[in-house]
Amino acid sequence: MQFRIEALDQHYGSSQVLRQVGLEIAPGECLAVLGRNGAGKTTLLKCVMGLIAPSAGRVLLDGADITGWSPNRRSRAGIAYVPQGREIFSELTVGENIEAAARAHGTYGTAAMEEAVSLFPVLAEMWKRPGGALSGGQQQQLAIARALVTRPRLLILDEPTEGIQPNIVAAIGEVLRALKGRLSILLVEQYLDFAIETADAFLILSRGAVVESGRAEAMSRAHLTRFIAV
Repeated sequence: MQFRIEALDQHYGSSQVLRQVGLEIAPGECLAVLGRNGAGKTTLLKCVMGLIAPSAGRVLLDGADITGWSPNRRSRAGIAYVPQGREIFSELTVGENIEAAARAHGTYGTAAMEEAVSLFPVLAEMWKRPGGALSGGQQQQLAIARALVTRPRLLILDEPTEGIQPNIVAAIGEVLRALKGRLSILLVEQYLDFAIETADAFLILSRGAVVESGRAEAMSRAHLTRFIAV
């Protein structure tokens, strides 16, 4: 899968939030987007998913311009989004959350369901428990599994470690590293250790513009910290 963004602008009223943002994700790799609060990271992800429209620029998937596509069409083309705050169905059971996503994408009853749940064994143990009764970390695991059951080619994650206990952060990291090579990942993350352990490349946003990008091995922790320290 080839995914690229070209010269993306986005405005909220008269305020410009994204300024000529460009990026490319290599097939099977993880690109981590870093930046301080208010840098435009979540807005960028929403533009990628089609939840908000850019003011200018293009979003390209395998060379096709998908800038005008709906979120549903992007999802069916293989883009899955795990938003900040998870947004699971709290009144549905764990199983119903997974099954709803699988039915919507034609993977119900296939190996995709079993594979997604097997990555987070706690979900099988809590299959009949309401999503709202899970801890924050368990809900995050459910949100990721729900995205994976759609068999995406690009997985988008908005701060997946936020407010989550360390053992679950470690489990999520192991899963994402295992998935690389099978799909591409676009990760927004404030927890630098997690980003460093997971990403193959970094893109730094400041005030809506790309101020630095490069391969992970070429960027030191001290260098990256400069762009996210408050």
